[in-house]
Amino acid sequence: MSTKDSGDIQAQLKKALEECASLREENTRLRKLLEFIGYSSENLIPPLKRSEKDSFVQEVPGPYSVSDQSSTEAQVSLFRSLFRGREDVYPVRWERKDGRSGYSPACGNEWNRVYCRKPKVKCADCENRSLEPVTDEVIHGHLTGKHTIGVYPLLPEKTCWFLAVDFDKKTWREDTSEFIRASEEKGIHAAVGRSRSGHGAHIWFFISRPIPALLARKFGSVLLVRAIERRYQIGLDSYDRFFPSPHTLPTGGFGNLIALPLQHRATEKGNTLFLNRAFEPYPS
Repeated sequence: MSTKDSGDIQAQLKKALEECASLREENTRLRKLLEFIGYSSENLIPPLKRSEKDSFVQEVPGPYSVSDQSSTEAQVSLFRSLFRGREDVYPVRWERKDGRSGYSPACGNEWNRVYCRKPKVKCADCENRSLEPVTDEVIHGHLTGKHTIGVYPLLPEKTCWFLAVDFDKKTWREDTSEFIRASEEKGIHAAVGRSRSGHGAHIWFFISRPIPALLARKFGSVLLVRAIERRYQIGLDSYDRFFPSPHTLPTGGFGNLIALPLQHRATEKGNTLFLNRAFEPYPS
């Protein structure tokens, strides 16, 4: 055997060993992911049943069905028909002078010194808390920039009207594309919205009737694993979470919240808008 042939074999062997090491690393990462999203790494994720798949809206409402020229009633009605969650309470965003921000359940007695004892008494512990319901006026205020609100997607019956998937970090466009491709291969379409920060995306799956949140998360997990099988870089670093996150409500709580899109001030910066597959905002 010539020295050249020996060198070629050694190079091929080295390459094969590197590929084996990479595959072992990928296998370990996928097992950790399966455990992270609540499935045993010893079992395969079962496919969705036809009845389960049919719960998801097959076609996302067209971007041109309502525009900024449509009536206020039409805009609010479409918005409420898609982003449905708890209607007896909603979170509203607050910002402090020191730069801190967050969301709290909207309360009719907030900062009313007769009833409100913030910050000494937390809202969750306040006996005078008067939760505000979601109304058309509240939605209109969000769309026109009066305030920024979110939605609690998990209903008291442990069901939900939508599943949202959050991707962030530098590769959010590539990872979002792969996740969408995995979904569309199954005949289920989603809407993609740029996050409030502009550095990520929320993928929205709208559901035609309330289904158990556990089932919605199962659906998302199936797509996530299939996307990762084709794009291993997606990892836990890019995928953030599902909404709803828990499938049961904590005692006295409302579960996690997600900020609602199309907030006027954010859209002026190009954020919270819905995007086409080229990640360009749909025309209004």
